[in-house]
Amino acid sequence: MRHAIAALGILLLAPPAQAQDALVTYKSLAPEVALDLARAALNACRERGFQVAVAVVDRFGVTQVLLRDRFAGAHTVPTATAKAWTAVSFRTSTGELVALTQPGMPQAGIRTLPGVAVIAGGLLVEAGGSLLGAVGVSGAPGDGDEVCAKAGIEAIRERLEF
Repeated sequence: MRHAIAALGILLLAPPAQAQDALVTYKSLAPEVALDLARAALNACRERGFQVAVAVVDRFGVTQVLLRDRFAGAHTVPTATAKAWTAVSFRTSTGELVALTQPGMPQAGIRTLPGVAVIAGGLLVEAGGSLLGAVGVSGAPGDGDEVCAKAGIEAIRERLEF
């Protein structure tokens, strides 16, 4: 009985830090900022003559914004979303994943996972050391998707610095 009382006393006197460990605080993009990012990426591609889809996901991979230009192909919507989801899921740009997942590489199996798009054009959105989400662009030839995604991030960069 004495041991039980002592154990109970120890539990009651435990530091409150344990309760604090139960909660997580994180930063996320406001919907307006995510929309501005997507619009800037879409406009960057339009200026280059490309019709694309742009997806912005939060840090968990959930879509916040999806824009598709009038003549962007049907495949661009799921591809843009998959690029953004892939970037945030693996915490790296999809362009970098292209090299890391080549056949024969240890991470080659990533390409076979459901929902993964290992095609350049998915970039992380980070600020102040925090992962905020990712943007994916689909529909521009060559490195156009990545160029437009970078333009979208740069358009909101000032609003992200904290």
